[in-house]
Amino acid sequence: MAVDKFETSLKKLEEVVRRLESGSLSLDESLKAFEEGVKYAAFCSRKLDETERRVEVLLKQKDGTFEREPFEAEDK
Repeated sequence: MAVDKFETSLKKLEEVVRRLESGSLSLDESLKAFEEGVKYAAFCSRKLDETERRVEVLLKQKDGTFEREPFEAEDK
């Protein structure tokens, strides 16, 4: 279940960020948490990229028909 893995990874990434922002971790703990967070962030980024490639936008034409076009993010 890919969505579940994405959601789980995103929640874990948020937990890592909260731990780092708390300021209560030692330097070694902070480095370990940062490395963990980078792994979660990379996984989430890959899943979002894969999903973006699969999304198609249907655009309604003047004659009432629909035309499929690949999705392109605005920031690209």
